[in-house]
Amino acid sequence: MSNSEQNLLYPIHTEKALYYIEKFNTIVFTVKRTATKHQIKEEFERRFGVRVEKVRTLITPKGEKRALIKIAPEFSAEEIATRVGLL
Repeated sequence: MSNSEQNLLYPIHTEKALYYIEKFNTIVFTVKRTATKHQIKEEFERRFGVRVEKVRTLITPKGEKRALIKIAPEFSAEEIATRVGLL
């Protein structure tokens, strides 16, 4: 993967996504359909300077790929959400 490639497209701002931020320290992003979990983890860690514990992905019925990015306990998903303008 080249450094210029952007796999993270935009954060999701739904009630459920905000619940995940508060309860599970997890932030939800729409990502490129071709992005792997490893690429998503690396880019998120590089872009936000945090440690990612786990990445889960799903394809929506509309064909979008979403990543549920669980952040390590020593970092705050709420702080990152504030940085990207969700909160």
